[in-house]
Formats: sequence, C-alpha cells, structure tokens
Amino acid sequence: MSPDRPHRPLRAAVVGAGGIARSSHLPALRTLAAEGETDVVAVVDVDDTAVRAFADAFRIPHASTDLDAMLAEVRPDLVVLCTPPAVHREQSVAALRAGAWVWCEKPPCPSLADYDAVEAEEKGGDGDPYASIVFQHRFGSGARHVRRLLREGAFGRPLVAHCQTTWYRDTAYYSVPWRGRWATEGGGPAMGHGIHQTDLLLDLMGPWTEVRGMAARLVHDVETEDVSTAQIRFADSAVGTVVNSVLSPDEVSRIRIDCELATIELTHLYGYRNADWRITPAPGVPEETVTGWHDFGEDEPSSHLAQLRALVADIRAGRRHATSGAGGRRTLEFISALYKSAFTDAPVRAGDIGPGDPYYTALHGDAPGWAPAGPDQEEDPA
Repeated sequence: MSPDRPHRPLRAAVVGAGGIARSSHLPALRTLAAEGETDVVAVVDVDDTAVRAFADAFRIPHASTDLDAMLAEVRPDLVVLCTPPAVHREQSVAALRAGAWVWCEKPPCPSLADYDAVEAEEKGGDGDPYASIVFQHRFGSGARHVRRLLREGAFGRPLVAHCQTTWYRDTAYYSVPWRGRWATEGGGPAMGHGIHQTDLLLDLMGPWTEVRGMAARLVHDVETEDVSTAQIRFADSAVGTVVNSVLSPDEVSRIRIDCELATIELTHLYGYRNADWRITPAPGVPEETVTGWHDFGEDEPSSHLAQLRALVADIRAGRRHATSGAGGRRTLEFISALYKSAFTDAPVRAGDIGPGDPYYTALHGDAPGWAPAGPDQEEDPA
C-alpha cells in the first residue's frame, strides 16, 4: 500500500473462526476498526455452521468455507490466519497471490521449506504484500524499552541469558487428536508453546551461532517431545539456555539477561506489562542512570493489538514488518536447529539447515524414535 494513497481502513479477512480468532485477533481488529484503521469484511472457516455463526455474531458481511472464492470475490488487503500450522503455507501463498498482506498466527509453518515457499511468493519490495508472523511479545512497551537500551549499549555487553517457558498441560489436553502430532501441531513445547519467549529472547540478544539441544517424552503419549532444553552461543559470544516444558505445575514464562552493568528480568505467563520487567544495576552504576533505565514510559502490554497496530503502520508506510521475511525466519530456524541437535546429539550452527537436509522439510527430520509412525503402525496419541 503506497504511502501516498488516500488513508482508508485496511479491509481484513479472518481465516479460522476458532478460539484464538475470537479471543485475540478479532478484538484487535475491532479496536483498530474503531480508530479507522481496519475493517473486517470477511471470515472463512471449513465449518459452515461455525463461520456463519461467527459472521452473524460480529456483523461481518461475508462468510465462506472457500478461501480462494473469498479472495477472488472480496479482494481483502490483509488476511489474518488463525488456522493450524499445517495449512499456513497453502493459505499464505493463496493470499499473497491474491495481492493481500498476511498476518499468520504462530507457529509460522511446520518447516523451513514451507516458510521459504511462502516467502518465495512475495514480490520482494518493502511496499509489496508480504507474510508476517504473530510474535506479539516483541511489541509491548517493556520489550521496546529494553531492546533500545541493549542496542545502545546502555547495559554494557550481554553475557548470559536464560529463557524458560515452563507450563503445564494435562492428559486431557492431549486427548484432542491433532495435538502432540508433528503434522497437525507442528511440534511440541519448543514449537507450539515456548516459541513466543524464544522469539523475544532472540529479538533482544541478536543473532545466534550455535545450539546444542536435548528433548524427551517424559509424561505424555505423543509423537513430539513434552520437554526440551538448549544451550546457545550468540554472535557476540554471549551464552544462554532455553527450557520449554508442558510438565511444570508452577507455570511461568521468564527471560533473564545478565550484562556487564545490569541484570534484566521479565517474569510473566501469557503476556506482560511494564511492571513485569525488573532491571538490577551492578555495583557502582550511578543512580541517575538507573532512574533512566526504570523509565519505561506509557504502559503498552504485549498483545495482538500492539503488534497489529505496528503491522498496519508498516503496511501504510510501505516498509517491512519486523516479523516478516528474515525477521520471522530466524526464530523458526533456531527451533529447527534445536530439534536437529536434540535428535542427532550434535551441535547445529546457524545456516546449517537447508535444502537436502531432512530437518529442512520436517522438524522431526525422520529421526528414529521421533518421526511419525507409518500408516500401519500409527496410533492415536489419545
């Protein structure tokens, strides 16, 4: 969308009429609609009853069970994907070919090959339609403040980082047939649960160079892991750890970064506010410096709304959104490397996974004991 075009609401279509659309995407779209930035013009879902109920409840003029037909008839500016990861590639490609920008719920795609296929459909110009991923934790005011200070070198050199997503999911959670399966959930907690914290860690710390991972199935009868750990080396020589779990009754999401002059900590569960961040200075840091560090400004929680507002502004300005292209791929590449390292018991370096590598096309990499069972052996994980 060229910045010199008349300002008008972006015409948005929601694909997937399930819980995440109702709880997160639609409220964000409707808030921006009230500000004249978006207009929800269509909803698509494979369930005819569900899509019509969704459209009726939220007064959306066009309801359809056919994505291609909707794209041809409605011609939306923005397609918001609230669907399972297994269909993200084909739906993103369809939307891009129809000339729409894409905002896709995490996980982005089941593999780097799928992600690259989506990116290949983009025309390449910053002002041309592109696909972006929902990584909303980058967009709260706390992350913006800390990221700026880290980039400016205010805390000195980052040295040690810790990232944990330790949540709890019971047996009933995995009784839903599509959960815990590579093809339909895209991965275990490293992919489906901890991806938000991992993405924020990488956004704050910068490029990584090496990962050494471990994964296990300790409780749940699933194809994927239910816990993983990783050691990371970053390009600036800092080191870090990542823990992802669905086995942890005391649930928490946490990031800690120890720098030369301060420790930065974020502790929350599913979203943060400014008060969830803590900055502890090293001895000798001047009090006036610390006072400036603690000035986070106006509190904007991490949320779909915060990211959508930034995405709409980027589309209008004809610039790349932070979670599109390479900005979204780096997190999926890291998670792919974590799985490869865990399943091969060997370190994986950034850039190692490409065409011809089994982990480029599937996160399980056809590893014995981890790849899905064949048709004659497959069992329902429930």
